[in-house]
Amino acid sequence: MSCNEPQDDCTKAMSRLAVQTRQTKRPHSKGETRGQKTSGLTHECGVFGCIAAGDWPSQVDVAQVICLGLVALQHRGQESAGIVTSKGLCAKSFHVHKGMGMISNIFNDENIRRLRGNLGIGHTRYSTSAASEEVNCQPFVVHTAHGALAVAHNGELVNTESLRKMVLSRGVGLSTHSDSELITQALCLNPPEGEISGPDWPARIKHLMQLAPLSYSLVIMHRDRIYGVRDPYGNRPLCLGKIVPIANESDDEDEADGWVISSESCGFLSIGARYVREVFPGEIVELTREGIKTIDIIERPDKKPQAFCIFEYVYFARSDSIFEGQMVYSVRMQCGKVLALESPVDADIVSSVPESGTAAAHGYARQSMIPFAEVLCKNRYVGRTFIQPSTRLRQLGVAKKFGALSANVKGKKLILIDDSIVRGNTIGPIIKLLRDAGVKEVHIKIASPPLKYPCYMGINIPTREELIANKLDSIKLAKHVGADSLTYLSVKGLVQAVRHGMDNRDCSYIGHCTACLTGEYPDELPGDLDW
Repeated sequence: MSCNEPQDDCTKAMSRLAVQTRQTKRPHSKGETRGQKTSGLTHECGVFGCIAAGDWPSQVDVAQVICLGLVALQHRGQESAGIVTSKGLCAKSFHVHKGMGMISNIFNDENIRRLRGNLGIGHTRYSTSAASEEVNCQPFVVHTAHGALAVAHNGELVNTESLRKMVLSRGVGLSTHSDSELITQALCLNPPEGEISGPDWPARIKHLMQLAPLSYSLVIMHRDRIYGVRDPYGNRPLCLGKIVPIANESDDEDEADGWVISSESCGFLSIGARYVREVFPGEIVELTREGIKTIDIIERPDKKPQAFCIFEYVYFARSDSIFEGQMVYSVRMQCGKVLALESPVDADIVSSVPESGTAAAHGYARQSMIPFAEVLCKNRYVGRTFIQPSTRLRQLGVAKKFGALSANVKGKKLILIDDSIVRGNTIGPIIKLLRDAGVKEVHIKIASPPLKYPCYMGINIPTREELIANKLDSIKLAKHVGADSLTYLSVKGLVQAVRHGMDNRDCSYIGHCTACLTGEYPDELPGDLDW
């Protein structure tokens, strides 16, 4: 849909919105949650796009590549998924398949065949700003006067209400409460400088980025191209890859069968792709059959530092993904090494809560020279404990999820490492399990600082009242869960570990969002937050 509002009015609307996004944060009221009420820390979403190179129709099965890419991103969202493809020849029609549940339950050979095309985008979702319903499944598709437009979004806009009011005032209807649909419709508005001959999609994207500084990584498909967009703070991840020919007889490193864009690089090898680079903060990239090019880079306001979510390293990302030139596993191991330096303790063995704390546990063991040993056996066929509604069921879930290797722990002093503590409901039953197996001492080490603040940028962190770190300090928490001691990695230690392997770690350009740990948000939050 195209807007016919005069340019002056559009500019005024944009100015009003910019002022509104600088309002101070409204206090977070007791018991208040944002979007869907969940029972624990949940991931964000995952986006993926693929475009075949060279002549079309292509031999690359784009739909299958996207499906496998989404499988690799399944840890980022398990509520719903969708794929939208196009032959790239007609602007009016896309092939769409979306549904609720796991990717393996949504897609099969038959509907993948129906999604045949030369380019496409996909999305896997956890709900943050809108409920877990099929109407909120992405990618969103809108039919404009200039053809169909498909958008997939990872993140959460901090100024949703202001942007929603502006879009509605321009005569655009919204069918959901999803900020992702809001982004899609906002892209249909003319940019303030106007358009001479048809839609200027890069200008529209740039206009959106000026209206909404945080937080998103987007893949946008129109006709025969895909745009990748990362917010100016670089808060959410996005990277590029190249599909390499299976038999490259010419040894031409520049030759490619296609290009991919993804929230994480972890699935690239499984689809025959190679990691190229990250999309830079504020960058708009364009993927066509000819390759990848940068369209523009939007600067951060007031030259503020980058704010990549530090919890991607701690918790969310798959360990074989690459961020900022380093593998996530290496960072998690370094967190364990720093933790060993910050809080040494006399013990016989080091172990982890599998698999979340394993990399950090290996790092702790190497630094402390205390041997690593497995002490918990995980039942891989039990669902995640945070999706269960009550404390009692969550605790029962832990009992079903793990078994203790009694031969490894009996009579031993144990250091047990986990990546984080949210409510503190699961670590207590694990310690009881180990006590029953005969462990002598249990010292809990958390490879991240205490979670104390909500996230407004795409992570469904519970309210401040629900976070255990706001109720109990480490000494009281150790007593509460039945541990002999409990210590966290410091914020300084976490930042040090994250930047340890970065070549440009001393550059002022580098920055990480630690808002959930410190309460220091990368940008002023609007006063109209309704979470």
